[in-house]
This record gives sequence, C-alpha cells and structure tokens, in this order.
Amino acid sequence: MLGPRRTWNAALIPPRHQRTVRILLLGVLVPCWLGTACNRSAPPAPETQGDKARVSVILDTGQDDDKTFNAHILQGAREAERQGLISLTATSASSEFDYEAHIEYQAGQNPDLIVTSGFLMGHATARAARRHPNLKFAIVDVVYEPGFGCPDHIEDCYSPEGGLDNVTSLNFAEDQVGYLAGVLAACMSQTGIIASISGPDVEPVVRFVTGYQNGARSVNPDIQTLNVYLPSFNDPELGKVKAREFIAEGADVVFGVGGNSGNGALVVAAEMNLMAIGVDGDQYYSLPIARSALLTSASKKLDIAVADLLKDLAKGKLEPGIRTASLANGGVDLAPFHDWETRIPTACRQHVESARNAIIADPTLARAEQP
Repeated sequence: MLGPRRTWNAALIPPRHQRTVRILLLGVLVPCWLGTACNRSAPPAPETQGDKARVSVILDTGQDDDKTFNAHILQGAREAERQGLISLTATSASSEFDYEAHIEYQAGQNPDLIVTSGFLMGHATARAARRHPNLKFAIVDVVYEPGFGCPDHIEDCYSPEGGLDNVTSLNFAEDQVGYLAGVLAACMSQTGIIASISGPDVEPVVRFVTGYQNGARSVNPDIQTLNVYLPSFNDPELGKVKAREFIAEGADVVFGVGGNSGNGALVVAAEMNLMAIGVDGDQYYSLPIARSALLTSASKKLDIAVADLLKDLAKGKLEPGIRTASLANGGVDLAPFHDWETRIPTACRQHVESARNAIIADPTLARAEQP
C-alpha cells in the first residue's frame, strides 16, 4: 500500500506565467535528460573549510524546531557539527514552490553535500542533482526508482546511466516500527479503538499507518483502526480537531504521524489523559508537553541516520545509493517507555518482543495488505 506520486501541477501557476515557467523548465531539464549539457564526471572528494566538510541542510516546510521530523534531522546535523566534522548551513522552505529555489541557491554556494528532507522534495532534488552532477546530494525519505527520478528503462537510478550517481538516499522501514507501535497500542487499548492522525498520504506516512494497523490486528483482529490523512504536516490545530473527533468515537490510543499536525493530536491525548505514540524520534524529549500520554515513539532515529551520513562524508566514505534503516539493523525501533515503564504490562512487552522477532524474520508481515 503506497501513496501516490506527487507531480508538478501547472494549474497551480497563474495562467499568464505558465508558458514562461514551462520554457524555463525545458531549458534547464531537457539538456540533462538528453545528456548534452550535464557532465557526468564523478563528484569530487569533499572540499573542506579547514578540516571540515561544508554541508547545506534544506528542511521541509514548517519550523526548524517542529518537535518532530525537521528537528530530528537538524539534531543529527548539529551533532556532526558539534564533533567538528562539518561546517553547517541549515534553511527551511516556506512552501513546496520554494524547494527548487532553495536547492539551487545552496548549490550555488558549492558545498560538499546538500541534504534535502522529505518525500515532497523528491522531484526537486532529482532535478537539481542532474543539473549539478559534480555536487553530492542526500535526501531523507526518498528512494528513486525507474519512472521516479530516472527514465523507465533504466535499471538503477543511482548509476551513471540513471543520472543520480551523486545522490544518497536515507530510507526507513516505517512499516516495521509502525507495526510494533500498533501491537503496543492494541494491547494497551481498553476500548478496542485506536487512531492515527497522519500527514499527507505520501509513501513514508502510508507505510507508518499500514504497519500500525497490521500490528494492531495481529493482537486483536477485531480492533477498530481510525485514520485520517491531513493535507499538511504543519497544521496542529487541524490535528487537534481530528484527534478530538476520533476520541469522541472511542479511541483511547492516538498515533501522531503527521509532523506538526500529528503533534496537535498528541497534545490533545495528553490533555484528555489518554495514551499516545509519537513518531520519527523520541518525542518524549522533543515534545515534552505530551509526555504524560506518550507510551513510546515509533522512532526512525533520524538524528543518528543523518549524523552517520555526515560522518561518512567527513571520512570520504559516502557512496551513492540507498541506505535503509530497519529493525534488523537497529535503524528503527520503539523509543523507551519513559513514564510508562512500570505501567505497561508484561504481556504487552512480550507481544512487542515477539512481533519484533517476527518482523525481522519476515519483513513482509508489516506491509501486508489486509483482506
């Protein structure tokens, strides 16, 4: 179960500007696709500022400190900076229409690596990587495959033929850690109804939700799983409204999987003395206002993944391709139970541990479609 691909929509550009935009895009993109203007020589080793590689991080829309996705990425980059490995520049886009401009501006600064954040930046990042084959790029939450990032007939987008041999993708098995979250939610629920307040239905979010619902049904086949995909990651008030609606329907565990929008749901759960599960990193620390409700967080360990990426850059060991974090390699997992440590029954812990072992043995369990 995967979310739809996001494509550029000319209808969103005022009619009087559409022809100009198309001409500009053709002038930039067609030469790269034809291979006539983009020199596909391998990206050079990092140029350093002193002993530090220069890194530009471009965060998705919303605040730098959004208490979730952006914040955890930035935390990892700042840790690498704190260790003296990189010199960091960080910025965030104000809308989807700003992605291209932000990436292009940072490319003009000739950094050693540009890191972009989130599925919605996928197309803009691929286009930029083609325009700047001698720069290195990394993107969080996007995997390129034939038809998305490179032509349909190419076997490997990350090859010279695919045109993205200067790109490293950080991929996460959200369905696996979402499955564990669902197991815990179903085991802890007293009403037999659990909810997820989700961001837009892009692939990483859909994987979280799919895993969550599958995990819950593995414990209780009759459990009700309520879910909504919201149009934005940055609308905590709408997240609160939807959480209250689901709670009114009987949900007593709320999974906030929608950035700032999901944060709103977690806050409501705390205010109503219910249970909640955070996302992306350990939200016990990043969203302390919701601590009383947080059973755990479905952590992608974004900070660690980004810090490790930048360490490899500094060592000259960063390679193009896909780096996948899973339960098997410890790249995703549930965060500690914190305040709920003594309140989660042994039986629920055992359910979670059994589920972890089962998913490691057969990862398809987490993403299997339900009949």
